[in-house]
Amino acid sequence: MGPTINSEGLKERTKRFALMVIRLCRIVQPSQEGRIITRQLLRSATSVAANYRAVCRSRSRPDFISKLGIVPEESDESFFWLELLADSGVLQPDKVHPLLNEANELGVDFRCLSANG
Repeated sequence: MGPTINSEGLKERTKRFALMVIRLCRIVQPSQEGRIITRQLLRSATSVAANYRAVCRSRSRPDFISKLGIVPEESDESFFWLELLADSGVLQPDKVHPLLNEANELGVDFRCLSANG
């Protein structure tokens, strides 16, 4: 499937989300729980961007749908780890809140794309 009008914007948006998470993880104080949570968060947040890029390179409609289904799952997982950072007191909620919103919005947007795909 070729790129759509929105695909470049979504590539940039998912990359920006990954970069914002990377920057957030850099400010987490060293602790066992901080390392564990940020490692998981880094994996899921960067996976949102990487898997969306894979969606853009899909070779068929079934391949597109299959790959697209991974993106909201990774976004939801990112939301969970972000929520855990705030709820556990590892980070102040105000540091995490903008990323929680973006993770949630990305998940909703990609679920809508999957449903219409």
